[in-house]
Amino acid sequence: MPSSPKFFHARSSPSSSSSTRRLRVLIFSCLLIGLAGFVFGFVAILSSSSGYKCRNSGEARSVRVVWERGSDGVGNGNGGVSNEGQKRYKVMGFVGIQTGFGSVGRRRSLRQTWMPSDRQGLQSLEEATGLAFRFVIGRTNDKSKMSELRKEVAEYDDFMLLDIEEEYSKLPYKTLAFFKAAYALFDSEFYVKADDDIYLRPDRLSLLLAKERSHPQTYLGCMKKGPVFTDPKLKWYEPLSHLLGKEYFLHAYGPIYALSADVVASLVALRNDRQVHFLHDLPFFRMFSNEDVTIGAWMLAMNVNHENNQALCEPECSPSSVAVWDIPKCSGLCNPEKKLLELHQKESCSKSPTLESDD
Repeated sequence: MPSSPKFFHARSSPSSSSSTRRLRVLIFSCLLIGLAGFVFGFVAILSSSSGYKCRNSGEARSVRVVWERGSDGVGNGNGGVSNEGQKRYKVMGFVGIQTGFGSVGRRRSLRQTWMPSDRQGLQSLEEATGLAFRFVIGRTNDKSKMSELRKEVAEYDDFMLLDIEEEYSKLPYKTLAFFKAAYALFDSEFYVKADDDIYLRPDRLSLLLAKERSHPQTYLGCMKKGPVFTDPKLKWYEPLSHLLGKEYFLHAYGPIYALSADVVASLVALRNDRQVHFLHDLPFFRMFSNEDVTIGAWMLAMNVNHENNQALCEPECSPSSVAVWDIPKCSGLCNPEKKLLELHQKESCSKSPTLESDD
């Protein structure tokens, strides 16, 4: 039988013993270095995951998305995003509250209810929930309105300003510009589109977004179907109804819905890539008249996971309600300036415990 290789013999020779000792020292050193690296790496992970990063109280909170090119604040209307000199702030969810120039009263009521009006209060809410909140508005050629907006921005510092004309008929374009701007400026797990006429529980929204999900591409909302509006006299008339048939496909109600980061990344890439502009000629990549239908169509075409949650569209405050509005009577709260304040006075709306769901 052939003899065993010499490196299996502990006492083969002095040189072999010396080599063995050196090998042991080398292995021990490597283990120490590896252990140190593991410890530092683990500490770094703990530091980064212990909380989402929020801007400190000394930093400006409002985000200007390149429309302030002149004294009147009018840009070129391309919805462009500038992120020069800014980092993407890490949050679990970014909530863009869609608002307009005629909604000063709504914003005032919101700041008196679930959205703090002072910077320190808003920062505390963001740190507690892992969510960031900004009012989202476009621009106008009306210098007087722009001047009033600048004063409000300076006072509250809670806006995201888009380089797109603020007009109801252009809501689908504004919504896509919002997702594009939000993705460029915030590194978020979810991007939430919300209207300024709903009563929201940020603590419950945080729990909903934090749930574990097996599907990375998620479209979360209160899902609906319904007849396509073909009468030009109706508010939600759809000029492209011939492409849709008699009934809408499954899509989320417009007052509030959320898209996961993977979905928004795909949406941004699709809108930016000139090679796929031909897709806009296909029915599901058209810009429909209604913003919620437009986003719903794109989500259907992108084959994302639809997650239906009725807590996002409850007509009354309940132990599980995340968003409250007057469904189906109004697309939001009826008389929101008054109703927001009334709801906030109810203990069931503002002070009831936040319970983790079992589903």
